[in-house]
Amino acid sequence: MKSAQQEIEERTKLAGNNKFELLLFRLGESRNNGQRELFGINVFKVREVLVMPHITELANSHEHLMGVANIRGQIIPVIDLPGVVGCRPTKGRTILMVTEYGRTVQAFAVEQVNEIIRMEWNQVLPADSSDGGALITGIARLDGATADTRLAQVLDVEQILKNVLPSTTEEINRDAVGPELQLPPGTQLLVADDSAVARSVIELGLNAMGIPYIMTKTGKEAWDRLNEMAADARKEGKSIRDKIAMVLTDLEMPEMDGFTLTRNIKSDSRFDGIPVVIHSSLTGATNENHVKSVGADAYVAKFNPREFAATLRRVMPKV
Repeated sequence: MKSAQQEIEERTKLAGNNKFELLLFRLGESRNNGQRELFGINVFKVREVLVMPHITELANSHEHLMGVANIRGQIIPVIDLPGVVGCRPTKGRTILMVTEYGRTVQAFAVEQVNEIIRMEWNQVLPADSSDGGALITGIARLDGATADTRLAQVLDVEQILKNVLPSTTEEINRDAVGPELQLPPGTQLLVADDSAVARSVIELGLNAMGIPYIMTKTGKEAWDRLNEMAADARKEGKSIRDKIAMVLTDLEMPEMDGFTLTRNIKSDSRFDGIPVVIHSSLTGATNENHVKSVGADAYVAKFNPREFAATLRRVMPKV
């Protein structure tokens, strides 16, 4: 039987090869067609799964905040995930998934946990390509690109947390991020993040720092854009470093994850000298060590504006 550390190391190796493990679960019957759809969450973000414990209801809380639970001595907020998504759990909210996002711990009530499936990120299509709603970042093709593949919706947990839990994040303004950061003339940041709420927060931070940027929604989109700009720069007799000062990337993204994007950049001589900063809600020493192993220049957890600004200032090429 594998130890917990062995399982973590194995999943870390998966992440370095554009692969991950998806925990599948159900939330009940859909409002529209009565079907019990599959949903998924990256196993790396799940601390534990347990039978629903006693929940203490909080006075005057959000309608989808069930209350708090005492899990091994830690008081953790519990979110009614079927309620958030609009499903009717005919079998009850029987399971609790305890998760960690951006150094915060919270739990989600679900109807049923099904299985863990190992996938490649290219099996996940961006939600924009499949008319996904605001709470979905991707659609996972569980059996690959086959006509009859099962589908699972990958939820935008960052958006859900923003909707349900009161924000304790410091306001993003000039006081928080400091003075404007001067980039080399003519250059921009290239940003990749699949979460709409994450992109909006990043934009606030970059705008407050006076940094021009190009925003993309997946690692593949960022990689394609970088290659296009490198080709354009070559035609103009320039270097890609005359156009891009830094790449800022999330880790979990449809089509290509941030680990693979970083490794692609760092292994291509055309992009020598372009720093890569990973900005992720996947926290913990194991993830941060793996960031270093793929060659990233820095790691910053979502969403702390002062840490965000300090990291960019430290890594940004000096004008």
